[in-house]
Amino acid sequence: MDYSKNIKAYIAKEIEVLNMLDIDTINLAINEIVAAFEREGNIYIFGNGGSAATASHFANDFNKGISEYTKKKFRFICLNDNVPTVMAVANDISYDEIFRFQLLGKLKHEDLVIGISGSGNSKNVVNAIEYAKQEGIRTLGITGFNGGKVKQIVDVSLHVPINNMQITEDIHMVFDHMIMTVLYQVWNLLAIKF
Repeated sequence: MDYSKNIKAYIAKEIEVLNMLDIDTINLAINEIVAAFEREGNIYIFGNGGSAATASHFANDFNKGISEYTKKKFRFICLNDNVPTVMAVANDISYDEIFRFQLLGKLKHEDLVIGISGSGNSKNVVNAIEYAKQEGIRTLGITGFNGGKVKQIVDVSLHVPINNMQITEDIHMVFDHMIMTVLYQVWNLLAIKF
């Protein structure tokens, strides 16, 4: 079986969507992350399924990847990584509360909350972002499809404009690696030592 045509079509669609991304908004998102870093705030990040894997990857890339080269360290906290806590909250309270519950009483003015949802409508992601907004905390959403409720309520929205979960999740990982690489390159070029 020759899958070449399908492979080429997938790659072509990915390139088309990458070319549609809003560079100014990506720049805003980078500045939100840098501002939280400079304030020495915690950066809480979370998602479900593939978005949970992306959230974990973000935390790894910033807590180790770029922090390896800085005096001051990024403080990413991935709320979906503590499986016992997630399952206890889901079982005893509600799956819709697995992220918000972990933020209760912890958020500080210098923090940043990042919610990842392909559809933008994951109830547990929306609940956590709404709570952060109530507490006056800056929020960043990473979405696809039409962006859903997450896109409507966050301060900055990294949105992938396609109704395709696989390409949406691919580009969410591109955001991670792009932001990390851009910061490393610029900071290294300017010889910035935080």
